[in-house]
Amino acid sequence: MNVDWTIADEALRSITVTGSERNEPVIVSGDSEELRCIGIGTDAAVFTYDRTPGFAFKIYSDHALALGKRDMEKHVYERLEGIPYFPVYYGCGERYLVMSHESGVTLLDCLLEGIPVPEQVIRDVEEAREQVRSRGLNPRDIHLKNVILQSGRGKVLDVSEYALEGDDHRWEHLVWAYRVVYPGIEGIKIPAWVLDAIKNGYARLDQANLSLDDFAQRVSQLFSKFLK
Repeated sequence: MNVDWTIADEALRSITVTGSERNEPVIVSGDSEELRCIGIGTDAAVFTYDRTPGFAFKIYSDHALALGKRDMEKHVYERLEGIPYFPVYYGCGERYLVMSHESGVTLLDCLLEGIPVPEQVIRDVEEAREQVRSRGLNPRDIHLKNVILQSGRGKVLDVSEYALEGDDHRWEHLVWAYRVVYPGIEGIKIPAWVLDAIKNGYARLDQANLSLDDFAQRVSQLFSKFLK
């Protein structure tokens, strides 16, 4: 890109991102007429700047910075260079990373808006995971908000946990739900309260001592009530 992303630095300094130790979404304060907040997570918030189209700026909370999360994600992006299933990394500022701004709707938005999710998206994320492993990293924390539908293809947005160990099985469970549950609801707008109920039930899956098949049956019952 020919645009110099560093011209956004002054505006970015006007924004404060406050996090917590309870893994809750960050709180954004401050203001700039030319900044647009496009995403909020538990460690950072993501912005675009009117005068630097094509770039996205991920500003971390002081708490996340103290834990080294910006530097960790920076190193991950550097190791993923050239893999087309992720945003392009351009550089960093004192409190932020700079990446390509990827247009598209998240898989969560697809469910809320009834936008069909093609099989190609699943194949793209599976290929992305394989390429991540080939770089010696661990593809995890891939969920509905971290994958976007972009011109019929899939792209993964958040790589912040790829340097950590362990498998949270989130993507594997999403693929399972895509095969087992999604065919019955494809193209239907699902209310947020239904998705929240499923999310809360999934979070308690281990505590409830349920198998995925048992959970699928409960989800199917919930959808059957909604679809009546």
